[in-house]
Amino acid sequence: MSEKQYRHIGKSPLRMEAREKVTGRATYTFDMELPGMLYAKCVHSPYARAEIVAIDTSAAKALPGVKAVLTGEDIPYLLGLYMIDKRVLARGKVRYQGEPVVAVAAVDEETAERALTLVKIEYKELPSVMTIDAALEGKILVHEDINELEYIKGVFFPQPDSNIASWNKTIKGDIKKGFAEADLIVENELTLPPVAHVPMETHVSIAQADPYSNQVRIWTSTQSPFGVRQLLAKALGISKGDIQVMAPYVGGGFGGKAGIHLEPLVAILSRACKGRPVKLTATREEEFNQLPCRAGMRGRVKTGVKKDGKITAVEIYYDWDSGAYADYGVNIGRSAIYSGAGPYEIPNIELHSRTLYTNKVFSTAYRGFGHLETHWIIERQMDLVAQALGIDPYEFRMKNILRAGSLTISGEHINEHSGRPDKCLEAVVREIGWTGYHSAAERQAAIKTGKVRGKGIACLQKAPAMPSNTSTSAIMQMDEDGNVRIMVGAVDMGQGSNTVMAQIAAEALDMPLEKVKVVWENDTDRHPYDWSTVASKYTFMGGNAVKRCAQNMLKQMKEIAAQVLRCPAEELTHGNEAIYHIQHTHKRLSYQNLAMGYTYENGNGIGGPLIAHGVYMAEGLTYLDPDTGQGLPALDWTFGAHGVEIEVDLETGEVGVIKIASAFDIGQAINKKLVEGQIIGGVVQGIGSALVETFKFSADGRLLNPSFTDNKIPTAKDIPTEIVPIIVENPQTDGPFGARGIGEHPMISVPSVIANALYDALGINFYNLPMSPENVALAIAKENI
Repeated sequence: MSEKQYRHIGKSPLRMEAREKVTGRATYTFDMELPGMLYAKCVHSPYARAEIVAIDTSAAKALPGVKAVLTGEDIPYLLGLYMIDKRVLARGKVRYQGEPVVAVAAVDEETAERALTLVKIEYKELPSVMTIDAALEGKILVHEDINELEYIKGVFFPQPDSNIASWNKTIKGDIKKGFAEADLIVENELTLPPVAHVPMETHVSIAQADPYSNQVRIWTSTQSPFGVRQLLAKALGISKGDIQVMAPYVGGGFGGKAGIHLEPLVAILSRACKGRPVKLTATREEEFNQLPCRAGMRGRVKTGVKKDGKITAVEIYYDWDSGAYADYGVNIGRSAIYSGAGPYEIPNIELHSRTLYTNKVFSTAYRGFGHLETHWIIERQMDLVAQALGIDPYEFRMKNILRAGSLTISGEHINEHSGRPDKCLEAVVREIGWTGYHSAAERQAAIKTGKVRGKGIACLQKAPAMPSNTSTSAIMQMDEDGNVRIMVGAVDMGQGSNTVMAQIAAEALDMPLEKVKVVWENDTDRHPYDWSTVASKYTFMGGNAVKRCAQNMLKQMKEIAAQVLRCPAEELTHGNEAIYHIQHTHKRLSYQNLAMGYTYENGNGIGGPLIAHGVYMAEGLTYLDPDTGQGLPALDWTFGAHGVEIEVDLETGEVGVIKIASAFDIGQAINKKLVEGQIIGGVVQGIGSALVETFKFSADGRLLNPSFTDNKIPTAKDIPTEIVPIIVENPQTDGPFGARGIGEHPMISVPSVIANALYDALGINFYNLPMSPENVALAIAKENI
C-alpha cells in the first residue's frame, strides 16, 4: 500500500452523478425529444453476401408521414477509423446479414416501420466467407477493392488480393535457436466466438442539419464525441467546425460506442428532410445484428521450455474473425503484437496477428481491446505447458514473470515503477489457498459426490492501445464564491471518471470535494479536446491534465497574491482554500478573495477571473517497427492476476464460481470504491465470456441468436459467492498521484482462470469458449466421468 496520506486520494466518495441516475433525472440521448423530430428505421440485409440487383422505394415514399427514403445510391460517402472501407448504407453489395440497405425517416416510429414493409429489394445471393480458414484461403474476397482502400500506412498492413485487413507481427531474438535449446515444445490451438457488448442503453443518435449550410448538430450516445466529429467531417468532406457533437448521459459503452456508427445516417437523413431533427434508436436485435461486436479469434501457440520451466521460445498466430469491416478490429490486432504474450519475459518470439474480413457482423473495440482474447490463449497455454512439464503452474509463471530489469516482447524496459505482476499473483495465490493441482486420486474421490471443486490461477497485463500522440485537455474556472468548475473532453459512461477528476482537482487545490464540479454532457463546441474515452487511459492522462490545470490555477493565484502580500511568488504556498506565505502563515488570501481578481481598498483591481487550462500528451511513445514490432507502444502497464475456486455439477455441467480473488497493481487508487466496482463488474462480465456468451451463425451466415431469448449474459444469480478485490499499489511516478488505469483489466483472463480451475476439478482441458453447461457436460460424458 502507498504510505503517503492524502485528503481525497484513496478515499471513496459517492459518484457525483449518483443521485441524478437513481432518481431518473439524468437525461440520456434515448430520452430526448426535439420539436419537429422525425424517427428513422432501416431495412436490413437478409443475406451475408449478396448483390443488390434492384430497390423499389416508391410505395414507401408515397406513404403519408414518410419524409425521406434513402438507399446507398443516395449516399456516396465512405467511413472508417483506420481503413476507409464502410458505406453508410450498403451500395451494390451487402457484406453481412443485418447490414442496413435502406433508411426511412417518418413522423413516428410506427409509420417508419410500416414504410419498411413497402420497400422492395431484389438480391442475388452470393457465396460467403464464414470461417477463418475460408478467409485465409481467399477464394472469395469480402472486399474485392482491398487494393484501393485508403488506410493508415506504416501502422496497418492490408495484404493485396486477400481478406487480410492487416497483418502485424513481432519478432524478437532468434526463434529457431530458442526452440533448438528447448527440452520440451508444446503446441495448442484455442478459439473463442464473437460476443455482443450489451450496454443498457442501445446505440441512439439524433442529428439536425442546417439545410442552408454544412452545419450539423448531433446528440449521440458515444464514447468518442471528438472522434465522431473528426470521422464525420472526413466522410462528408466538411470542416470539423461545422459539426457540433453532444454526448448527454451515456448508458454504458464497453467499447461498442467508440468510433462512429449511427451518426452519419441521421445527419444525412436530416439534410434530406430539410433540417428537421432525425432520431435513430437501435433495437436490441439491431444491437446484436447490425452494430459491431467483439471479434471471434483463433490462436495457435507453440512454446519451447527448459526442464526447469524457463521459456526459451514462443511462436503465436492470432487470426481475428473481424467481420465485414475493419473498424477498430485492425487496431485490436495490432495491440496483440506487443501485449499478446502475457506478462512474461520471452527471449525469442515470433508473433503474427492477422485481422481478417469475413461475411459476419463487423467487430470493434470491446472492454479489454483484444486482451481477454489473447490471454485466453496465453494463460491456458501457461497451464498446459506446466502440465506437460509436471510442475506447479504458479512456479512456472513466477519463473518467467516480468520484473524490474526485464524486457517486454517489443523491447520496452520494465523498471521498479512499472508495476508488479509477481505481487499480484502472490496475492491471489495466498487468498484462494492455492497448493497446486488436485491429484488423480483426490479427483476420483470428489467425483463420487456428484459435485467437484477446483482452483485455478492466471495472470494478465494491458497498456492503453492508442496512437503515440494521443492527447487530452482540461479547463478549470473558479466562481465568485471560490467553487471550481472543470470541463474535460472525456465521457463518463458509468465508470466514474468525472468523480475521479474532481478528487484529483480537489487534492491538488487542497479544497473540499463538494466545492468541485465536473461539468456533465460533453459538447465539442464547448469542452476541451480528448481523443476518446477508451483504453483505460483516462485516469492516467485526464488525471495528469486536470492536475496540471489545478497547478496552473494555483500559479495564477500566487502571482496575484504575491503583489498583494508584497513577496515573491516562490515564497507562497497553498492549503485549505488559501494562498499564504511559507514562513509568515498569517499573510494569506482565500481562494474566494482571488477568484475574480483582487480589489485594493482604494478600488484598484488586479488579476481577473481565474480560468486555467491543462494538457497532457502521451510521452515517449513510438511507432512499432513494421518488420519486427519493436518500439515503445505502452504509456503505462497495469498488471494483474486472478485466483478462483469453482464447483462443477457433474450431471448438468453447470459451473459455479465459489470464490474469485482479483489483484491489480494500479499504482494508486484514486477512489477505492470505484476501483472495487470496476473489479466486481469486470469479473462478472468476464464470467459471461467464459460460461455463456456466444454468437451462433448458420452455415449461410445468418445470426441465429439475435436476442436475449437465446443470447444470454450473466444476471444477478451468476455473481460469484465471493469476489475479493485486491488493490496493489506500486506508484507510477509519472501518473497522477501515482495512478494507473483499471477499467478494462478485471475481465481479462477470467475465462482462462476458470478453464484452469476446470482442469483442476475434472482433469479435462478446455480449448474453446464458452464453457457452457452443455459443452462441459459433453466433455464430462466423453471422458466417462
